[in-house]
Amino acid sequence: MSKQKDYIDDSKAKDLYTLFYERTRRSPERTACRYFDKISNQWESSTWSEMADQVSRWQQALAKENYESGDRVAIMLRNSREWVMFDQAALSLGLVVVPLFVEDRPDNVAYILENSGAKMLLLEGNIHWKRMCGVLQSLKGVTRIVTLEEISHSPVDDERLKSAGEWIPEKPGDLLQSDLDPDALATIVYTSGTTGRPKGVMLSHRNILFDAQNGLKCIDVFPDDVMLSFLPLSHMLERTAGYYISIIAGNTVAYARSVQDLAEDLLTIKPTVMVSVPRIYERVYNKIYEQLETRPPFAQKLFRKAVSTGWLSFEHKQGRAGWKPGLLLNPLLHKLVGSKIMAKLGGRMRFAICGGAALGEDVAKTFIGLGLNLVQGYGLTEQSPIISVNRIEDNDPASVGAPLPGIEVRVSNEGELQVRSPAVMLGYWKNEEATKELIDADGWLATGDKVDIRDNKIYITGRIKEIIVMSNGEKVPPADMEMAILMDPLFEQVMLHGEGQAFLCLLVTFNEAVWQEVASHHNLPADLNEAMEDNRFEKLLLKRISDKITDFPAYAKIRRVIPCSEQWTIDDGLLTPTLKIRRKQIMEKYCDQVAALYK
Repeated sequence: MSKQKDYIDDSKAKDLYTLFYERTRRSPERTACRYFDKISNQWESSTWSEMADQVSRWQQALAKENYESGDRVAIMLRNSREWVMFDQAALSLGLVVVPLFVEDRPDNVAYILENSGAKMLLLEGNIHWKRMCGVLQSLKGVTRIVTLEEISHSPVDDERLKSAGEWIPEKPGDLLQSDLDPDALATIVYTSGTTGRPKGVMLSHRNILFDAQNGLKCIDVFPDDVMLSFLPLSHMLERTAGYYISIIAGNTVAYARSVQDLAEDLLTIKPTVMVSVPRIYERVYNKIYEQLETRPPFAQKLFRKAVSTGWLSFEHKQGRAGWKPGLLLNPLLHKLVGSKIMAKLGGRMRFAICGGAALGEDVAKTFIGLGLNLVQGYGLTEQSPIISVNRIEDNDPASVGAPLPGIEVRVSNEGELQVRSPAVMLGYWKNEEATKELIDADGWLATGDKVDIRDNKIYITGRIKEIIVMSNGEKVPPADMEMAILMDPLFEQVMLHGEGQAFLCLLVTFNEAVWQEVASHHNLPADLNEAMEDNRFEKLLLKRISDKITDFPAYAKIRRVIPCSEQWTIDDGLLTPTLKIRRKQIMEKYCDQVAALYK
């Protein structure tokens, strides 16, 4: 792989569209992206020159709508070339892009469209149109609806509806040259909000570009790199780290087909860079250890030796541990164990970034011990979103790294991290009160996270608001305990409760495939609903839970479990579009069971 960088700096691009324009000019024949074509049923590629032609067609189509600079246009697509084409065409005309999560509930999408005043909506096709057409009937402010697919057998007639094939001109033109204000509003990103309605985060071109360009001062990305994109582009982590950063660096982005196809796509694409959230690593970790339990004792011992030796080697290279003779075994152990796991990730992974939530220490140690260059980062949408990231050469997995260049951080008297930088949002859309609550008069943004800062690295210690205060005055951090419990592959989703109570209880949903094995081993019914009636069921769950929270204080003991037979989903309003649990809504759904339990 070539180690020659080809970054576009802010002297060449002061806005997100000029960035794209400069990249198409600078490296027209380099591969911009790879994608799976459903018609040819194979992976295809597009060069930057081809992307320029496609964006010019979208520019012509949008221009015919006669929207004014500052008008909002919404996009509800899976990660794809078309997401980028629409985004860049809209930005070039001074329009404000409102991304929507593809699997979001229709009522939530309707709220965002109405609140933002979006005039256009871009959808994928039949499935999404049929889900959305009912609520769209009442949204008269939306003057154009475009679908990538032709719509067949529509439940309603809607004159606003057109397919991309009839809406977009067939012939490309010259790519527009636009003179945009870097401080102009580029996008409104609605935070998923675990309570109440989502708030629209207003981000300018300068906000996002500053964050992306300074991110690349921390970790190198080269034109030969291939990044696998599967976190939703409606989320700022993927949009900044997996889209805009790739334009600055000039590397290739491959759009994964789905999370379900991720394992196969990794083998096909063989990415060198990946950005993900902890849940992906946790699931792989659980699968590894689930399979390990079926292996002979020697194989289990060999695996654990490989992880521990690999971890010691990592600590030695990082300068935190001395050399030991046992490290001589590391190359052999990696060949026997680690290389096989890395092969399942494609075999070429230079580094992987984890962000969006805290990553469990055991998970990080396992992957690093197996040879994955795994670095944690941290941020929030209101900061475009990256605040900090570990550097590959200075990587402490217990921390979320040092702040990006140009980002100031401080800790309040309450222990809360506060941030100030050119990447801090312009404010919340139509919500000055919420903006003032978050950003003070001097521009410091309150993150809501409690931290320690040591050697310029940020260590998350908890949330300011997400603390359970029990009736005896003891305080429990629910997120930390929930993350520990989720290391058991039996549990798919968990929520801790005990505010004002004498003891803690846990609401859980299950991985049914794992339950089949557990049930067989303990001679319990394979059907979960039947098993819940067995008085051994809760004792078994409490034992497994207890095994995972031994590091927490004795008062943080979970005494009861409320098993939930159905998964919590976005559609039922119990998960946010970024898959965080909505505590208030879950409590409302199970309030009777919780009340009965505490009686």
